[in-house]
Order: sequence, then C-alpha cells, then structure tokens
Amino acid sequence: MNRRQALRNIGLGAGAIIVGPGTLSLLHSCKSEPEYDWQPVFLSAAQGYTLKNVLEIIIPKTDTPGASDLNIAQFIDSYMDEVADEQRRKRFTEAANAFSSAFETEYEKAQEEGVKQEFEEITRKYLKASPAEQEQYVTRLTETQDAQKQQTEMGIDADAGAYAYLTTVRELGIWAWKNSEEIGENVMWYDPIPGIYIACGPNDELGNGKAMSL
Repeated sequence: MNRRQALRNIGLGAGAIIVGPGTLSLLHSCKSEPEYDWQPVFLSAAQGYTLKNVLEIIIPKTDTPGASDLNIAQFIDSYMDEVADEQRRKRFTEAANAFSSAFETEYEKAQEEGVKQEFEEITRKYLKASPAEQEQYVTRLTETQDAQKQQTEMGIDADAGAYAYLTTVRELGIWAWKNSEEIGENVMWYDPIPGIYIACGPNDELGNGKAMSL
C-alpha cells in the first residue's frame, strides 16, 4: 500500500459514505432537533460531548452556519446507528475510544471535562501534524489492525486512533455541512431547475465562483 492510499484509508472509510434517500433524509431530519435536547443514541454521553466540541472547531460559525447550527453531531451519531455497516461502526467506536485515551493522557482528565481550548489544541495536534507524523500514525494503525487479526481484544494505538477519529469526523462533518439544506440553498450556488451544461461563461452568471449545490 503506498502512502497516498494509506492516508486515504486512515479515515476509516468515511469518504465512502453510503449516500441514498435514507441518508439525506436523516441529514435533513437532524436540523429540526433542538441541540439542548440531544441525547446520543450510538455514542456515549461523553463521546457526544467530544464530537460536538470537535465539530465546532472544524466547522465553526462564521458568516455561514457552523456545525452546531446544523446539528451535524446529531447526524453523525444517527448515521453510525442507522446507516453505517457493522465494520465501520466498530472502527469508529475504537477510534473514539482511542481519542478519549489520547485526551486523558494529554490533559490528565476525562474528555467530558475538557474545555474549548483543550479541544482546539488536541485537534490541531493531530489534524495539522506534519506529513512525516501522519505517515507514522498510518503505519502504527496498520500494524495494530494487522495484530488484531490474531488478537481480537487488542486495542488500537491511542495516537493513531485519535488521528483516524478526527479525520473521520472531519470527512463526515464536511460532507454533512455541504449536503445540508441550509448550506445547499443559501450558501452554495443553488439552482432548483438547472439548465444545460455551460463550460465557459460570465462568472456572475455561473454562481460567482461558488460550488453548485447538488
């Protein structure tokens, strides 16, 4: 496996998210659930708290809605519970547990006691790691996964698992953000009745450089 392929795989397959009417319906249904009433279904309460904090760092509210505005944490929790296959759920759980261990090692306290600055620091540590560090995480995770084939109870490496967790959350979060109704209709270039394909044309007639909403 070359490095590029290995780095693509580190995200636990999130890039190959199962997209269908049920997934999109699930995404759109999450927008109506009040954030303060949310109780995770697939994740533990501590993992849900961490997921919300991490997503708010990756997709903060600026002049466009952030992850919390669109209930993306709720979507990821529901996606893992209702749509993801057993292998993906298992890997995501292992990675979430690895992130919890990495956080506890870094700050000597449980993740549910973490504050915004700490989540910013640990997210930056892994997602902005150097290419050499990323490659090391990939190698360590691959070695651990190979060992798990013989030792099913063996846990994954905490640092490599934390990197995989954050990579997966980033991929799923950005996918959900871009495919949400709010972003699709009010932020991206939205045309409810698209016409013919135009390869070249005036910028102001082709979305002003914005990506087109699906």
